[in-house]
Amino acid sequence: MYYVYMLECADGTLYTGIATDIQRRLEEHNSSEKGAKYTRARRPVKLVYSEEYGDRSSASKREYEIKKKMSRREKLQLLEKS
Repeated sequence: MYYVYMLECADGTLYTGIATDIQRRLEEHNSSEKGAKYTRARRPVKLVYSEEYGDRSSASKREYEIKKKMSRREKLQLLEKS
């Protein structure tokens, strides 16, 4: 399984990514150099949203849709619906 997830950073910004293990990835974002460069400067981060996909391709497409095509307002609306 692959997961598309959204994190809220300490500065209030949102970060979207994909992972096979959300908890491990969240720990990396918060306490490891393996976390994304974006989140390393904005710790701590917290998980605010996730979706499950059966394959990497579908997850990557959804990540792109959220990350690049949605405005902040649309992302916040997505969070409210969940």
